[in-house]
Amino acid sequence: MRRQVGTVFRKEMRDHLRDKRSLLTVMMLPVLGPLMTLLTLQMVASMMRRDQPVELAVVGREHAPSLMAFLERQGAILKEAPQNYEERVRDGALDMVLVVPEDYGRDFSQGHTAEVRLVADSSRRAALMPVQRARRLLEAYSGQVGSQRLYARGVSPELAMAVRVADADLATPAQSAAQWLNMVPLFLVMVTFAGGLQLASDALAGERERGSLEPLLLNPAPRGVVVLGKWAATVVMSVFATVVTMMGFVLALKRAPLEDLGVTVHPDAAFIGVMLVTVLPLTLAASAAQMWVSTYARSFKEAQLYLNLLMMVPMAPGVVLSLMPMKSELWMFAVPVLGQELLAGEVLRGEMLRPLPFLLASASSVAVALVALRAVTRLLGDERIVFGRS
Repeated sequence: MRRQVGTVFRKEMRDHLRDKRSLLTVMMLPVLGPLMTLLTLQMVASMMRRDQPVELAVVGREHAPSLMAFLERQGAILKEAPQNYEERVRDGALDMVLVVPEDYGRDFSQGHTAEVRLVADSSRRAALMPVQRARRLLEAYSGQVGSQRLYARGVSPELAMAVRVADADLATPAQSAAQWLNMVPLFLVMVTFAGGLQLASDALAGERERGSLEPLLLNPAPRGVVVLGKWAATVVMSVFATVVTMMGFVLALKRAPLEDLGVTVHPDAAFIGVMLVTVLPLTLAASAAQMWVSTYARSFKEAQLYLNLLMMVPMAPGVVLSLMPMKSELWMFAVPVLGQELLAGEVLRGEMLRPLPFLLASASSVAVALVALRAVTRLLGDERIVFGRS
């Protein structure tokens, strides 16, 4: 039986490796994932660099000379705002505009609260960081002037501050890094599906479309042997794509300006090994599920359509976790895809790989693979599946 499985496996691998276009398609996500991560981290780091001055367009700067002097001492670059500044802000040409009204000087000199207006578009994420920095500068000026007024009246500024909140961040550098790298587990899980997609599409649906499935099943080899050989080839391609993706992420992390983000990651051999151990069991379930879905397709293109829709499965838990972070429960690790994403996230935060969650995640993947392979083997005994009859 092992020899027969090996024969089917070698035939599938040989046919798949001959198709250069198919290989190129398989390698797109392993290349694009790390590249997108690197570009995203570089863009975020560029926005967060503290030595980059705040450029602030101002309307009515003559009404608040002391405020303007304070902003310039803090490194802000001030310039006159155009007449159509609201339109320029909406278009993204300006990040923000500071509007100082004419009665600012009167209120300020009388010791009242003088109001300024910071015009920005909160839907523009590119302007979010500069606006926050400008707001912090304005709040710092307000606090400084407020303290001076209280001192002038013989009152301690501490009386105006009933509670001072001191931040104590207990997150380790690795845990902080995980917040910026949460797309890594998602991409790794997606690649376990994408790596074997082409081969799974061709394994049964492609054979049936070419009319070669019936002669293949007429061989003395049991149907289970044929399924195992094709599944093994699909798993190998999935594992290969996952390993390539992991190595791509390692290169991306080494070139990413993580210091500017205030995080530290050491993608050494142990880190790579543990990440792969957490994700690779999913290749068994993903490959078997793809073959199961492909069995119902009448053609190669139809199988690709079904399997592309199946790719939405690994994306769903990642999107939900990013939008609604939740505390992991033990039962979650028994759900394939979700368990691997949670485990990879824990490893990324520098936590130890816990044995029980790992066993649950791996066992559930093996169980799904066995059920799917059993279903595919049984379906190959149905002439409606073999001959593509409706």
